[in-house]
Amino acid sequence: MSGKLFYGDNLEVLRSKVATDSVDLCYIDPPFNSKRNYFQIYNNQGSEDRALAQAFVDTWEWGDEAREGLEWITDLAQLNSGKLTEQTVELIKGLEKVLKRGSLFAYIVHMTLRIVEIRRVLKPNGSFYLHCDPTASHYLKLICDAVFCGQGGDYKNEIAWKRTSSHNDASQGLSRYGRAHDIIFFYSKSKSPTWNLQFADYSEAYKKQHYSNIAPDGRRYKTSDLTAAKPGGDVSYEFKGVKPPEGRFWAYSRANMEKFDAEGRLQFAAKSGMPRLRHFLDEMPGVPLGDQWDDIPPINSQAAERLGYPTQKPEALLERIIRASSNEGDVVLDAYCGCGTSVAVAQRLNRNWIGIDITYQSIALILKRLEDTYPAEWPQIEATILLDGVPRDMASAVALANRKDDKTRKEFEKWALLTYSRNQARINEKKGADGGIDGIAYFLIDKDTNGKAAFQVKSGGATRNTLAALNSDRQRVKAEFGILISMDAATPSMKNEIAEAGKYKHPLLDREDDRLQVVTVEEILAGKRLDLPMARVDAVKTAEASGDAHMQGQLI
Repeated sequence: MSGKLFYGDNLEVLRSKVATDSVDLCYIDPPFNSKRNYFQIYNNQGSEDRALAQAFVDTWEWGDEAREGLEWITDLAQLNSGKLTEQTVELIKGLEKVLKRGSLFAYIVHMTLRIVEIRRVLKPNGSFYLHCDPTASHYLKLICDAVFCGQGGDYKNEIAWKRTSSHNDASQGLSRYGRAHDIIFFYSKSKSPTWNLQFADYSEAYKKQHYSNIAPDGRRYKTSDLTAAKPGGDVSYEFKGVKPPEGRFWAYSRANMEKFDAEGRLQFAAKSGMPRLRHFLDEMPGVPLGDQWDDIPPINSQAAERLGYPTQKPEALLERIIRASSNEGDVVLDAYCGCGTSVAVAQRLNRNWIGIDITYQSIALILKRLEDTYPAEWPQIEATILLDGVPRDMASAVALANRKDDKTRKEFEKWALLTYSRNQARINEKKGADGGIDGIAYFLIDKDTNGKAAFQVKSGGATRNTLAALNSDRQRVKAEFGILISMDAATPSMKNEIAEAGKYKHPLLDREDDRLQVVTVEEILAGKRLDLPMARVDAVKTAEASGDAHMQGQLI
């Protein structure tokens, strides 16, 4: 199996790097936060919604990107070339009149552009699953109907996944019913997609009612009649001294009856000796799956697979989708791959996969997740993964550092920091609240104690004053090391600052290192990495929760 991780805007990647008719299954869980009400959707936010809505507004504001997307959709050239259906164009024009040019309409335009490309890259028997919430699901369904059904595709299901209990949500005095489910739309590119029927477990009540018999080995079973009303072949024989009642016949041949007997599948009546066939519960596939999924719990604080990613979905959910709509060796695409649940499940189920994300933090998290899942096989798995969009030389690193828009201004910092720390550092998303610290990596001082390495990333212009400020921040956060990642090598004056900061002697490594260090981007591209015994991220999380991150550690 092989994988492809694309670091960049998924629209650009889909258009330029994913071939038409090349994907068997696409699942996406786009970032749309439902914690808002319809006053906000129609640009009339109340003060109680402003804080909850801020992430949405920051991401989906009406600007150049949305304006250019709308122009592309309404350009007759796209309609005439067959890239868009007339239904899609007219739908967007209508929604613009209803929603106006605000945050929600920007989101609708964003999603339309990408759904059009997703349909294009799907194979004729390909399937598309769109995971969303009830806040905007009705708009998204209209888009999918226009894009897929307008070009010979098919709407299959609206799946309701019960992601939580409604009790807590309903008890907040919101004058509404509790919200307990997400929606997953299922579309196919043609009328005949790949389909493997999935089954859910029987309920306990069903098991007790229909499989009430218990075999000596503890297996539950039910029994069925072995006779039939009509003959079919040699079915009038005597078996174990009995024949079927008058007017009936054995439902199976003598050979099959003897086989059932040898396998312990026959149960004989005490008086008449008439056999019945045993059906064991553990051999039954279960209940054919419907469109209400309430048997897969969400990720909770105790889940072994929990990564701390805010929108992480359980692997069982993705396993069900991938098993149903793809086969081994097929290609699974996730255009908003986030923490990589779809990637991890596709890898485990022997599917080829494509993941796309606009943040390097997600790319790093996915690589770390796979490495942690397959530690022994990781070198072989890593060799099969194509990384695209990640800087490989100085020119691409400089290009990443020079991005100016707000959405990507921290991407250079994240790439440099996470690459150098082998995806172990924790990014400081609110740099202003913590001075010049861009991230922290925890390393093991001894088996019970963690140390800290505080990082700052500069794309240029670092001076001795930069190091002096970093050293001050290092001491403030009680870190053993302050590491500056820079485009430029250390100047003589910076080297003096490094010397004045002194050395740290590591008890486990029995060596001394500079407390202040400068690592260049060129060195990172050449393979230089942080050389410390890193603490487990889960240990750090546990320690932070108890307010004692500096003192708790586990050796990797």
